[in-house]
Amino acid sequence: MAVESGKLAPPGDSPDTTRASRAYADLRAQILAGDYEPNSRLTETELSARLEISRGTLRSVLARLAQEGYVTAEANRSARTRSFSEEEAVEILETREVLEAALAAKAAERATEEDIAALTETCERMRAGRESDGRDESSAHNRRFHELVRAMARQATLTRFVDSLLYPMVLRQFRDMERPRSRDTILHEHEAILAAIITHNPDAAAAAMRHHLSAVRRALQLGPA
Repeated sequence: MAVESGKLAPPGDSPDTTRASRAYADLRAQILAGDYEPNSRLTETELSARLEISRGTLRSVLARLAQEGYVTAEANRSARTRSFSEEEAVEILETREVLEAALAAKAAERATEEDIAALTETCERMRAGRESDGRDESSAHNRRFHELVRAMARQATLTRFVDSLLYPMVLRQFRDMERPRSRDTILHEHEAILAAIITHNPDAAAAAMRHHLSAVRRALQLGPA
């Protein structure tokens, strides 16, 4: 344990732990951002140089990511980013529908005026940019909307479960199969969720969120049409 200013520093403050934590967060973010295609080989030499950590530290990072489902790792073989069967993808997206519907219901119960103002502003940006925004900007607004709903629900356990589903990786893997949906349709789905939250109607918020996310799944040609 490190000594700091004449006293023992907490184990979490050690340089090795800090480097490993930072490398874990960086690599996890890169995987979620799509920097690696599904089933991409993760080379220890390249990654340890990029993340500026030893290969031993990298192995501990990869072991943690494998435990959480971001990568797959087998003895004497390189780790690879996770890929999903269609059955796994359907299960993940259906679970997301249930959990985020529950979070939307909690958001309707607990939303403050400030929460509602932030969510309204996001919908207004979606409406203003539905003709001009590129795909990345549109996706960013969508992520922001869902992040705000989860935050205003103030339900840490449900949020942790949603974050553990790896659904951004599923959406990215199956995006080439996506049936285009009009931005007006998507905007109206978000506005229905917003309206239910503004009126503090948990049942309506849950139903609107469930409808929106089931449409996302169907657009990816996963599950029943």
